[in-house]
Amino acid sequence: MIECGMKVSDDLKLYVGDVEVDYLAVSRAVGVDRRVVKQTAEQIRRNPYLYSIFSRTRPLGTSLLDLVSLLGYTAVVVEADPKSPGVMAGVAEILSRHGMVVRQAVAEDPEMVPDAKMTLVVEGQLTGQAMEELHSLKVVRSIKILK
Repeated sequence: MIECGMKVSDDLKLYVGDVEVDYLAVSRAVGVDRRVVKQTAEQIRRNPYLYSIFSRTRPLGTSLLDLVSLLGYTAVVVEADPKSPGVMAGVAEILSRHGMVVRQAVAEDPEMVPDAKMTLVVEGQLTGQAMEELHSLKVVRSIKILK
């Protein structure tokens, strides 16, 4: 639900943005019976803490990740220590120094995603020198390039 930005309304309806999504559609997408989806919505509505979160979630917008090859962009997927400060700043600083323009940045929350990653979509192609500098960052475990 978090990943899609799905929210639960007062009357137990599910929404992605302003679009109502029925329980059956959600159940098919996640491979459970629609009653499980309804029970989940009911549990969220009854729990003040969960409802305070899931009544306010919304979609982030279109990810450019699947469009990089069509747009001539490159995606840089960074696996790093997600609790270390400055990961995004360090990566962005290196890309900037090499004249790369960041078109989109998405960092997954390590509290909600087990193997949280940061993905930056940049204009053009990454140089070998920029790759070396990214790998030299102490907090970076791995870098994956998608074209």
